[in-house]
Amino acid sequence: MVDFLAENNLCGQAVLRIVSRGNAIIAELLRLSDFIPTVFRLKDKSDQQKYGDIICDFSYFKGPEYYEGKLEAKPELQDLDEEFRENNIEILSRFYLAFESVHKYIVDLNRYLDDLHEGVYIQQTLETVLLNEDGKQLLCEALYLYGVMLLVIDQKIEGEVRERMLVSYYRYSAARSSGDSNLDDICKLLRSTGFSSQPGAKRPANYPESYFQRVPISTTFISMVIGRLRSDDIYNQVSAYPLPEHRSTALANQAAMLYVCLFFYPSILQTQQAKMREIVDKYFPDNWVISIYMGITVNLIEAWEPYKAAKTALNYTLDAANIKEQASRYAASMESLRPQVQQLLKEGFLREEIILDNIPKLLNCLRDCNVAIRWLMLHSAESAYDPNNKRLRQIKDQVLNDSKYNPKTLFQLLLDTAQFEFTLKEMFKQMLSEKQIKWENYKKEGSERMMELAEVFSGVKPLTRVEKNENLQAWFREISKQIESLNYEDSTAAGRKTVQLIQALIEVQEFHQLESNLQVCQFLADTRKFLHHMIRTINIKEEVLITMQIVGDLSYAWQIIDSFTSIMQESIRVNPSMVTKLRATFLKLASALDLPLLRINQANSADLLSVSQFYSGELVAYVRKVLQIIPESMFTSLAKIIKLQIHDIMEVPTRLDKDKLKDYSQLAARYEVAKLTHDISIFTEGILMMKTTLVGIIKVDPKQLLEDGIRKELVKRVAYALHKGLIFNPKAKIQDWQSVHQSTHIPIPKFPSVDESATFIGRLCREILRITDPKVTCYIDQMNTWYDLKSHQEVTNKRLFSEIQNTLGTFGLNGLDRLLCFMIVRELQNFLTMLQKSILKDKALVEVFKTVLAAVNPVQGIVANASKVYTSAVAKSQKIWGPYLEAIMKVGQMQILRQQIANELNFSLLCFLSLLADIEAHYQDPSLPYPKEENTLLYEITAYLEAAGIHNPLSKIYITTKRLPYFPIINLMFIIAQLPKLQYNKNQGMTCKKATDPVDWPPLVLGLLTLLKQFHSRYTQHFLALLGQFIRSVMEQCTSQKIPEMPSDVVGALMFLEDYVKYTKLSRKVVEAHVPSFIFDEFRTIL
Repeated sequence: MVDFLAENNLCGQAVLRIVSRGNAIIAELLRLSDFIPTVFRLKDKSDQQKYGDIICDFSYFKGPEYYEGKLEAKPELQDLDEEFRENNIEILSRFYLAFESVHKYIVDLNRYLDDLHEGVYIQQTLETVLLNEDGKQLLCEALYLYGVMLLVIDQKIEGEVRERMLVSYYRYSAARSSGDSNLDDICKLLRSTGFSSQPGAKRPANYPESYFQRVPISTTFISMVIGRLRSDDIYNQVSAYPLPEHRSTALANQAAMLYVCLFFYPSILQTQQAKMREIVDKYFPDNWVISIYMGITVNLIEAWEPYKAAKTALNYTLDAANIKEQASRYAASMESLRPQVQQLLKEGFLREEIILDNIPKLLNCLRDCNVAIRWLMLHSAESAYDPNNKRLRQIKDQVLNDSKYNPKTLFQLLLDTAQFEFTLKEMFKQMLSEKQIKWENYKKEGSERMMELAEVFSGVKPLTRVEKNENLQAWFREISKQIESLNYEDSTAAGRKTVQLIQALIEVQEFHQLESNLQVCQFLADTRKFLHHMIRTINIKEEVLITMQIVGDLSYAWQIIDSFTSIMQESIRVNPSMVTKLRATFLKLASALDLPLLRINQANSADLLSVSQFYSGELVAYVRKVLQIIPESMFTSLAKIIKLQIHDIMEVPTRLDKDKLKDYSQLAARYEVAKLTHDISIFTEGILMMKTTLVGIIKVDPKQLLEDGIRKELVKRVAYALHKGLIFNPKAKIQDWQSVHQSTHIPIPKFPSVDESATFIGRLCREILRITDPKVTCYIDQMNTWYDLKSHQEVTNKRLFSEIQNTLGTFGLNGLDRLLCFMIVRELQNFLTMLQKSILKDKALVEVFKTVLAAVNPVQGIVANASKVYTSAVAKSQKIWGPYLEAIMKVGQMQILRQQIANELNFSLLCFLSLLADIEAHYQDPSLPYPKEENTLLYEITAYLEAAGIHNPLSKIYITTKRLPYFPIINLMFIIAQLPKLQYNKNQGMTCKKATDPVDWPPLVLGLLTLLKQFHSRYTQHFLALLGQFIRSVMEQCTSQKIPEMPSDVVGALMFLEDYVKYTKLSRKVVEAHVPSFIFDEFRTIL
């Protein structure tokens, strides 16, 4: 019969692919559970108020029109909804794909069962598949994994959160319009069950059986799977645990599968007492806390509370006498096993001969240790007992008392067992690899010894007092041939024959009175020794390694090991060399990866890498967490050294009186510094002793671990210092997992917010914006200084940015610049929203713009009665200029700050000079080559140039824009509306007339210039033409009315054009095309 898992067996491959996918889905669900956007939990009042109207649960489906209508009624909600969509659609899509794959999994499993029933797979039925060993395992796993998926989803992703995410995905994606979308079925499967993983939460009625029955599954299939799990040892684990008291440990994985599968058939739990008694007697006679998948623990007392038959059957296990018996047994085991393992671990004790002679004893010791550790870790775990349940508390207390539970002792046994297991495995692997070579050597040695003896009895080879004996000569020759004929491949026959040969050599020594000759006896004893070695060597079998792998399983502790972290860290702090033993423990924990990866590997699935990376990454993160105590301890010692050096140890002067020498020696303090320095070096040695280790598929380099740990601690301390130091008391969001600056190994820490800023850089930026606010300060461009509008005192100047660079470095200053960049983007986006939704939707205002546009056409001409036309238009639109001015000045203020930062950062960087020279040479002479596309620096140059300040913030495009009607005319009216508030001063340039109505000229010009830069250049051209027309028209009116002085509004408009040319570095011809040169000549006489 064809192997069930053979590639050409379609039936076996189909179910193998399903099971493989099941393991991958669970890994994805566990991975995603760490990335649930907190906003979907709606726990904070601020989140509820802000997002309450745009995040809905399944009640949305009862009346989507009502919810969408609410959004459409408020423009600000629409903007928030759009921003929320952009920020979360990527992670929502990932969650939806995971949810969809759970539904697809059970649909595919049902289809496979239907195909079996309908005879699609020739000669295969459900019964024949369950008769096959692999088929039986896979079908049981297929049902079990579906149950685990549902439990993991409910435990890790709360029902309400799932609903909100699914509704948000439905609203934001194209799935709603897709005809083949199965979103309805997914929503039915994953709607909230009412279950909460919070301690003390009440369990919903009929949970989880009603949840498991949302997608119907063949009851025949379920009952047959449960039947197999009840009666068979489907993984043949009992052979690895021959002792009857270890049976429940041997069947622990099968017991977990049975526990999950019983929820698909709740009537067994409810009413079938005989079956439940049989299950409990076989699987749970001495345990009630089980691990169902990768360390997810369940307490049967709580889980089976609502089920009458299950609860009754479990009562025998939970009898106080039984609990006492089990706990006392494991307490006694702990007492006897600890010294036993420590003896085995003594240097030089575990030698090859000892191992070969005592394989059964060593394996028994390993079994006893692992069984005791498993029972005590599971039954003492905090997470397995609800503190609000009185009965659970009592049972836990009894377990802890009767087992004399001491977490440190248990942890020490785990460490020693892991080290013993690791050493034994490594030695056994080496012996296995050298097995054939050694066996052949022993055979050769034995055969040669017999040939030499044959020659001795031939009388040819001289040996003292040995007479010639042809019979013995022939016999020894025959023995040599017999030894030579032993075949390594046929180990059973060779072993039997070797025993006979040993017996023959003993007999020949006795019957032929050869004891009298010591040399002959020595030859015979050596040969027997070699034959003994051959028997022992042939018994080195891979089965021993497999048994050790099964016995050493630590997957049940994948999560509860975290409760021992503080003990691990304390033991490292006291003795850094402890890291070597921990290495063995981490490798033992890594064996848990075999469970989810086995089927994925068998199916040759592409998921192997991602699932391996996830679990390996989780374990490596835990290793880092444990070992972080070393950098923490190092920094604590450094802090003490710094304190001693600054506050305690006095600086020795260059000249010192002899009698004061003792005062300055301060031996105690200097000894303390030396001791602390020595401690730091010991900690460093400790982590480097770990050696490079492969944890899962990730190589852990101790040097890298130490460096990352030091950097993490440094980041934490520097960030904390800046967080506490940069707190002021004045009168688009990127998720962590998306940020290129956030690292999982060296995370930027988060501190409780003290204002609207998330970090100290935000607070620093907002403080700079506050003190340079155009409403209260005046910026003088020539002096790069801000002055208070009322007191005319200097507020700050460009030296502020030198101080920031000295304090935070180039990266800190660059971060400030990036933040200002994003603030400008947000300000411009808000401004455009206001323009489109408030100004251009106001019919009266649009009518004003139309009237002005008609009056100023053609732009090349002169506007008749200019003062009246412009003044009237500005007066009619007066209400919009307040917010308009505020937005423009904010942008202008931030642009000034960006310019100052660029000036501070601006120094030449040699690494760019050659590249820039290549580009420049290409444009001067196109025959010269352009830098090659492989030159990655070319694509990154903008970021590098900005970091070095080699850029112009005013020429940057911050946002993408669409065409806007009346945009140039609105900006003309805006500038005309502001000119009466300003006056020209020969020393200071344009300044505001009244401090009560503040307008700061540089931010105004730079803000408007930045705004125009975001649009097509024709808008700027049109605006300049309109401004030129305004100047010409007002000057024409002054000439006709014989007013000799140039009006202040015209002076202001001309100053705007002058500054425009200065800041944009354009040719003067650009503005002289709109304003005659004689007007500029007259204007210069005023300056």
